[in-house]
Amino acid sequence: TLVSPVSRDITFGIPKTRPDFLHYAFQLTLDTDTAHRNLCFSDQNRKVTLVKSRGQSWTRSHLLKTFDFWEQVLCWEGLTGARYYWEADWRGKGVFIGVTYESIQRKGRGLDSGLGYNVKSWSLQCSGTNYSAWHDNIETKITAKVSSPRIGVYVDHKAGTLSFYSISDSTMILLHSFLSEDFSEPLYPGFGVGVQSSLILCQLERQ
Repeated sequence: TLVSPVSRDITFGIPKTRPDFLHYAFQLTLDTDTAHRNLCFSDQNRKVTLVKSRGQSWTRSHLLKTFDFWEQVLCWEGLTGARYYWEADWRGKGVFIGVTYESIQRKGRGLDSGLGYNVKSWSLQCSGTNYSAWHDNIETKITAKVSSPRIGVYVDHKAGTLSFYSISDSTMILLHSFLSEDFSEPLYPGFGVGVQSSLILCQLERQ
């Protein structure tokens, strides 16, 4: 589902404060049809958890848009032409939080399917206190100290900006920005979930 640009750009440049970012708050919807069979959903499909042994038979893997090797899920919304902001809380050993073109490969174990490991996707890897940004299989290690499991993601599709923040109360710590990217397609938020890990999309109120 493509999300059309709307008239809500009241600031110039990248927002500075959390209320500024919340002006662009956008509620995402996980597309369970894209999800790997080991991913389980709860909390009105806002929470995704990796469960290796489920004792259930799932038929999603035959769908063309389902990831059959990488334990990932995308959102319904394709973001284009405007600014968007969302937050997610994660728990466990590790997750990937990112965006991708809809045309990312869904089948097989190749890097062309993994968030951040190809030219079609960008991601933040969160693992314990270690964080890294990934694009086109190039890793940028993040040195900022992260004490909160909440991550904020800001996209300015038109400007080619993608930024990740650590959120603690009202404090925002910039972890990494991809700048001057040529986003040639709508961006679909996506998440990869590691062993004994989960992630939940936060419900935000637009300021």
